[in-house]
Amino acid sequence: MSIIHFLNVKEGDCIWVKHATGHNTIIDISNGKAEESIFESKFSSGNHNQKNHPVDPIAYFKERNLSTVFRFILTHPDMDHMDGIKALFDSFEVYNFWDTENTKVMDEKSDWGQYSREDWDFYQSIRTSQSSPKTLNLYDNQTGQYYNVGDDGKGGGDGLHILAPTKELVTEANKNEEYNDCSYVILYRTGNKKIVFAGDSAEKTWNHILENHKEDVRDVDILIAPHHGRKTGGNRDYLDTLNPKLTLFGNAKSEYLDYSSWYSRDLEYITNNQANCVILDTGGKNGIDVFVTYEKFAKKKNPKAYYDEAHKGWYIMTI
Repeated sequence: MSIIHFLNVKEGDCIWVKHATGHNTIIDISNGKAEESIFESKFSSGNHNQKNHPVDPIAYFKERNLSTVFRFILTHPDMDHMDGIKALFDSFEVYNFWDTENTKVMDEKSDWGQYSREDWDFYQSIRTSQSSPKTLNLYDNQTGQYYNVGDDGKGGGDGLHILAPTKELVTEANKNEEYNDCSYVILYRTGNKKIVFAGDSAEKTWNHILENHKEDVRDVDILIAPHHGRKTGGNRDYLDTLNPKLTLFGNAKSEYLDYSSWYSRDLEYITNNQANCVILDTGGKNGIDVFVTYEKFAKKKNPKAYYDEAHKGWYIMTI
């Protein structure tokens, strides 16, 4: 079975899927610096507040012996999803690159803030490159070898099923310069489990998904919350269909997070700010085993939590 790492990377996204096939998929990157320091799994600082203790994903990957990246998926062209993309590609060989056909422009007049223009320029160079990595512009319902078709042309390959964007969503996003509306949304099927990687998808995307893929996303096991769990992610009705057993929230200021939609439906969630990184092992005996890298939260969540060396995290529950 597969293992999914949901990393604590400031107010950005980074997910690593270690597939049962042996392939590695990285979805987005933030806070990637390729520094020499090695990620430390056991934090001892204060009361949760783990957004102040982000990890460098490149150091995290190296500590866990990642060697090559079979595919890097950039959900959409916002800098908090490509912060460190150049360092990632410099540190690991990347074979395939998924990119939307967006027309976003960043130039000398842009406000770069904490981000680096070097990452933006590198992104522009690889999306038009004729050499490695291979760039793929994939859309809703597309099928292809390795990502959802096996070596022999049969089976589910790596189990990645594209729910969005459509070409129409990308065209409209380019026209309106609302690039969350062209975000990838991927249904990951592994064994009999369903996991949704939602990027920064918003209302228009979820209107499309519920109209065209409602049964596919009904009663999922895990939801990686759209737009880090902000109120701007999803649409009014999507949680009633997805009904996730567990949702993972990224980091954002609390006033922007859509806690009430989960409270009102009695849905369970974990945030990076609580748990630091979250590790999901889909091969658990009774379901998906959930581990976190912040000991204090783990023991508050489950007094019987224990540290597992193989996952480099604290086991807290099975869903």
